[in-house]
Amino acid sequence: MAHPIQTIRRNAKETTGDLWAGGRGWILLAVGAGWALSIGVRFVYPALVPYLQDDFGIGLTTTGLLLTLLWGAYAVGHVPGGFLGDRIGEGNVVVISTLISAGTVLVVATAINVWMLFAGTIVFGLATALYGPTRFTIFTDIYPDRAGSAIGLTMAAGNIGNTVFPVAAAVIASYATWRYGIGAFSPLFLVVAVGLWMTVPNRTSSGESAVDELSSDTLTRIRSGITRESIPIVVAIQVTASFVIQGFSSFYPTYLTAAKGISPAVAATLFGLFFAVGAIIQPFSGTMLDRFGARPTLVLYFGGCVAGLWLLPFVNGFVPLVAVTVLISSWNGCGVVTQTYIADSLPDDMQGTGLGTLKAGWMVVGATSPLLIGTLADYGSFDYGFLLLASVGTVGLVLSITRL
Repeated sequence: MAHPIQTIRRNAKETTGDLWAGGRGWILLAVGAGWALSIGVRFVYPALVPYLQDDFGIGLTTTGLLLTLLWGAYAVGHVPGGFLGDRIGEGNVVVISTLISAGTVLVVATAINVWMLFAGTIVFGLATALYGPTRFTIFTDIYPDRAGSAIGLTMAAGNIGNTVFPVAAAVIASYATWRYGIGAFSPLFLVVAVGLWMTVPNRTSSGESAVDELSSDTLTRIRSGITRESIPIVVAIQVTASFVIQGFSSFYPTYLTAAKGISPAVAATLFGLFFAVGAIIQPFSGTMLDRFGARPTLVLYFGGCVAGLWLLPFVNGFVPLVAVTVLISSWNGCGVVTQTYIADSLPDDMQGTGLGTLKAGWMVVGATSPLLIGTLADYGSFDYGFLLLASVGTVGLVLSITRL
């Protein structure tokens, strides 16, 4: 009988080989790099909040509105993102998304007033949204038996971007200006666009689409597709998870500085730790999903996150905050489960449109979170804001345990 460690190593090698086979590994690398930029640069914003406040003379409520519009635009853009993926091909969409992102980052970096900052941010959110649903459908197309593992690795790549890019932007901003901190990502978007164009097929799906035209029949078809099986329950869970992460990530560094007395540098490090641990968690989450199913995986990771959020307002000191940050980082395993489940459950001819429509819905709700947290913070109730996140997360956890 093989030793358990040898069995684990052999399974890992087989999984890695399967992900790389047939040239698919290059697609995995390119899409992962694009996702790292797409999401990582969005999370640069929270690290630059103090600089934006100083440069444009705005408070936390206005900053919360800016972040709400960023995530709201990202939410709304998932509908055309999924629709275009079904219509013109998944590979074409991720290239277009990355090219537009390169241009809008420059607009934000050169903003001369608040209106230009808001406009550039909104268009950047829309541009990156095109990438959102398409990266999932690419992997469910090319990895029919390993979609969870591939998506988990890609989301881990995103968390590497979330870990490195905000810190890099903050360092550049401290030595030069926040404009260089965010503007430096424009050429990186261009490089990744070339990589995507060279590796990802123009279309990864069959080419058959249920949404060739918008009509009442099309809308009926979409509604039927997105309400099948357990999709509504999983979407409800994802709504709570989206609300939690958008509120938490938008203000966690500022919260640590204002409410816990942590220096900005240490706060940025803890913020990076949240994503660094997530980069480790997400591949494990994908593997757990493939082997054990959705409910045990989701309950484990969402439960850890909710426990950490309830503890956060009552914890002080660097070491306890490190422990709580790691616990909250369990959240990173949730999206692998919910979004892979939804993408796999949707009809093949409307995966992009269905996932894009659903993501738009749950992210529009989640996008209200930064404005609420920012407003509470301006009124001196930062702790209550994070307890609100814990309460919403608890609803999602209860649904995972009782209804999934």
